[in-house]
Amino acid sequence: MGTTNLETISAVPTIDIPNEEIEFKAIRAQGPGGQNVNKVSSAIHLRFDIQASSLPEYVKEALVNLRDKRITSDGLIVIKAQSHRTQEKNRDDALRRLTELIDKAAEKPKQRRATKPTYSAKKKRLDQKNQRSQIKRLRNVPTDS
Repeated sequence: MGTTNLETISAVPTIDIPNEEIEFKAIRAQGPGGQNVNKVSSAIHLRFDIQASSLPEYVKEALVNLRDKRITSDGLIVIKAQSHRTQEKNRDDALRRLTELIDKAAEKPKQRRATKPTYSAKKKRLDQKNQRSQIKRLRNVPTDS
């Protein structure tokens, strides 16, 4: 028995995103007295501009048309991550969710192969055709009364 290579099994190619196109922002809130305080000490918002990115055009179009609450109407993807205790893990989590979203949009739907009509379908169509032609012939025959 031969061994299989795991890299050849994956059908969806992952798209690389340059780091310059991703903007991370630590989230802060106003505290008492007007000073800034962290909401969650490690909360991160990831912002990604679809139109300004170097993604292929078909992926950009698919992302804009994708129905997802993280994609705004002006073509920005905003992903909020605050489930981990460290900013690095939250960054990794947000980046992972962004790549999953882009890979989902990059998937091309499978093309259905045209199927040949079955023997029974051909026979049924031919029978209906013959029946219609017989009815048309009978319309021109005068009736004896």
